[in-house]
Amino acid sequence: MFQLHRTRRFADGKVEQEVVYGITSLDPAEANAARLLDLNRSHWSIENNFHRARDVQFGEDAGQVRSGDGPQILAATRNALNHLVAAHNIPSLVAAMRRFVIRPLEALGLLKAIPEN
Repeated sequence: MFQLHRTRRFADGKVEQEVVYGITSLDPAEANAARLLDLNRSHWSIENNFHRARDVQFGEDAGQVRSGDGPQILAATRNALNHLVAAHNIPSLVAAMRRFVIRPLEALGLLKAIPEN
């Protein structure tokens, strides 16, 4: 188990502090403070970068599709587009979406030329 103290400073000068607790399966020798902080920051990096794109650009949280296979199909489609745009080093997901709405064949072309990493 670990305890993490967070401090957020807002543009208006307000400061907010919070204490959170976590559980890890790491051995005590591996679970030093630096490692746990790095793992925690990595988790939030994914949340802030990838999931934010799904929530904000795709409006996933406001979606009305909630039953059947629809939600899973839409999530897979959004993930695929996110990964394709990232693989092609396209700087803006929003700009790519606007472009591909009027040029759907260009979007399909991304599938043919997936860069090798």
